[in-house]
Amino acid sequence: MSKPWLPSIEYIRGLAMLGVVAIHTGSQYLLNPTPNIHLVALFEVVSRFSVPIFFFVSAFGLFYRMDLNAPFEYGRFLRRRFKAVLVPYLLWSTLYLVHDNWFHGYSLFPDFDYAAEIYAFGLAKYHLYFLVILIWFYLLMPLWIWLVRRMTPARLLMLLAAQIAFDWWSSYCVGASENLFLKWRLNWLVLHYAFVFVFGGVLAIHSQRFFAWCKAHKKIVGATFLITLTILLGWYYFLIFAEGYTPLDSVNTAHQLSPPGILYTIAASIFLFTLFEFGRLPAPVKRFLSLLGKNSYFVYLAHPFAITYLSLALGRLGLIMTAPNALIFYAATVAVTLAVKQIFNSIKRSRHG
Repeated sequence: MSKPWLPSIEYIRGLAMLGVVAIHTGSQYLLNPTPNIHLVALFEVVSRFSVPIFFFVSAFGLFYRMDLNAPFEYGRFLRRRFKAVLVPYLLWSTLYLVHDNWFHGYSLFPDFDYAAEIYAFGLAKYHLYFLVILIWFYLLMPLWIWLVRRMTPARLLMLLAAQIAFDWWSSYCVGASENLFLKWRLNWLVLHYAFVFVFGGVLAIHSQRFFAWCKAHKKIVGATFLITLTILLGWYYFLIFAEGYTPLDSVNTAHQLSPPGILYTIAASIFLFTLFEFGRLPAPVKRFLSLLGKNSYFVYLAHPFAITYLSLALGRLGLIMTAPNALIFYAATVAVTLAVKQIFNSIKRSRHG
């Protein structure tokens, strides 16, 4: 029996996309030597669930539709997923590589060795590493199926503990390395997000029980989300006020792979499913979230172009990235990329009309 479509997955993708754009807008805002630390917290800390939650909902969507009792058609799975991910990754990497080299006056294409490094580790643009990690998740899909089938609550807790330990080691203990695979480990190594992916798969195969639990414990879910967010924000402010960190150093420390960041991602994933499945959202909000979700992939892929040219426009107008300008910049980045996607959609519909 086919399972019902879950609009909450689409809504979460849309919200996560907004978070990714916020993180990259925050990077622009941090060029201001005296940024508002609270706006930095909104852009760079509150939104930190955005990247890992994409892996969570990707796994949830895959396992939600999967029959674990049927043979897994690995070849067919890879062909479909690579068409949706590998081909766009290669095309957009090439587009950014050529564009940025042209924009900065370099040779349009680097030498073979450097190009191989760029494509292998998602270095053509700062956001494309996500697709590299997702491709590795797909390549290792038989492993995730094997793990999800055998997961128990105790094993999930053990996996979470291992995840926290590994991410701590990778984030705070490993020094500089000449080995490319170690140097760019955050750009390809799925172990950084293994728990959240497996967790999404486990909840998907037990979706009825999961949603029933969420519905019965909405207050606990909401309180846990707020507590984990408070802990992550508290660490950010502690680093600034007690340790003397700069805002940039603080957000590079209190990130999604830190222990509070991992717990925040888990709590946010459950909270957003609960909110979108059982919350009373106004119809306009649902339509907006649906619009974001349906176009999230394009906005994710294209928004650095908007950031580049909006930053150029700010400079030519003699404006600096103040807090109000940063908020306008963020809204404009989302609006421009959404508008471009809508234009493409209209052209596509007219050609098929």
